[in-house]
Amino acid sequence: MGLKACAAALLLAASCGVRADPIPPGWEADHVTPIGFSGLGGHFGAFKLSIRRVGGRWYLYMGHSFEQGWSILDVTDPTDPRYVKFIPYSAPKGWLTAQMTLHDDLMVTALNRFTDGDPADGGILLWDIRNPTDPQLLSHFTTGPQGTHRNSYPGGKYAYLSTSMEGYAGFIMLIVDVSDPRHPKEAGRWWMPGQKAGEAAPAVPPSFHGPVNVSPDGKMASLPYTPSVVNLDMSDVAHPRLIGALQMTPPFNYVDIQSVHSVLPLWDRKLLFASSEARAPGCDKEALNFAALIDNKDPAKPRLMSMFPLPRPPKDAPYHNFCQKGGRFGPHNVSQEIHLADVEKPGNLIYIAYFNAGLRVFDISDPYLPTETGWFIPPERPNLPEQSGAHASPINWTEDVLADTRGNIYISDDKWGIFVLRYTGEGQPAPTAR
Repeated sequence: MGLKACAAALLLAASCGVRADPIPPGWEADHVTPIGFSGLGGHFGAFKLSIRRVGGRWYLYMGHSFEQGWSILDVTDPTDPRYVKFIPYSAPKGWLTAQMTLHDDLMVTALNRFTDGDPADGGILLWDIRNPTDPQLLSHFTTGPQGTHRNSYPGGKYAYLSTSMEGYAGFIMLIVDVSDPRHPKEAGRWWMPGQKAGEAAPAVPPSFHGPVNVSPDGKMASLPYTPSVVNLDMSDVAHPRLIGALQMTPPFNYVDIQSVHSVLPLWDRKLLFASSEARAPGCDKEALNFAALIDNKDPAKPRLMSMFPLPRPPKDAPYHNFCQKGGRFGPHNVSQEIHLADVEKPGNLIYIAYFNAGLRVFDISDPYLPTETGWFIPPERPNLPEQSGAHASPINWTEDVLADTRGNIYISDDKWGIFVLRYTGEGQPAPTAR
C-alpha cells in the first residue's frame, strides 16, 4: 500500500542527523525508504550513474543531460551524501554529456547528439581517475557525426561503444583498445546487415543503443541492438560474429535506437533481462513498451519466457494509470554497471527506472512470474525553471538506477538530483560490503 510520506521524511531526517540537503517531502513508496538525498549543488538533469570505492570512501559519478559536464558525489555515508564537484565541459551546442562508464582508474564519458554535427566534437573522452575527486582528461577519441551513446568499459584492454560512423546508418558497435588511454585506437566493429552504405536496407532500420555486456569468460556478449536482443561471439574482437538474436520490435514499440534499450545478463542463470525505452508522452502514440525475461541457455536461439507486469499508480493517485499522468511512461534504465565490484550483481531483484512511475522493484525468483514487490515515486517539484533537450519534461522523471553492494539504491531524478533508497520488501539481498 502506498504511503504519503511527508511526516515520515521529517522523522527520518531527524533520526539521521542534520544534512546539507534534506530529503524532499511528499514522496510515495511501497517497501522502499529514502535514507539520503543530494540536490547536486543545483545541477539538474543527473543521468547515467556509476560508482567506485577507493580506500574507505565511496564515490558516485554521473553525467548530466541539461548542461555539459559531470558530477561526483561522496556517498561513503549514504544517509549524508556530500556533493564533491561539478566538472564542466565546453562543447558546441547540442552535444550531450549524459552517458558515462568506468572501471578501476579509467573513466569513459560520451559526447553525443541527436542530430548530425561535426565529428571532431563527438566520440568519447578518457579520464584518469586515480584521484577519485579530480579526474584528469587523457584523450578525446572521435567517431561519427552523432558521437557515442551508451558505452561500456568493463576494465582491461577494450571499451565498447555505441556510435555513429561515417558510411553507416544508425549506430553500430565499435571496440576500442584503451590499453594506452592517451592513444586509444579501433580494435573491431560489428553492425547489422543493412547498416553499411550499399547494403540492402531491412524493413526495420537497425541501430545499437548499448551497452555491451561481456560474459565472465570473455567469449560472448549480449546486447540491445534494435530490433533485436543479440548474442555475439567475441573470441576475435576484430571480427565479432553473430551467434543468435531474438527480434523484439515489431510487435513492441519502434522509435529508432531506443526500441531495444537495455539487456542485462544474469550469467549464472542463463537469463537476459531486456527492455525498451518509452519516448512519446502518454501511451496513445506508440506501441507497447516492454520489460521481459529471455531464456538464453541456447545463445543461438534466445527465447522470450515472461513479461513484467505494468506498474500501477498509488491508490490515491489522481489518475487511473501512468499513461494519464503525463510525460513518458515505460521502462528506461536498470542497474547496469555489473562489471563493477561495488555494484550489486543481479539476483532475484531487478530495479527499473520507469520514468513517470519512479523506481520499480521486481522479484524474478520465479522467472516465469516476475512480480512487483516495491516502488518509490519522487515528489513533484513546482516552480523549477524550464529545461530543454531530449529529456526535458514538465513532470518528474526517474532516469537511472544503481544498487551498490551495501544495499543502497541510487536513482537520478531530473528535477531534484540523487535519492538514496533502501529496499525493505521480499527477497532483500544481504549486503556484501560495508
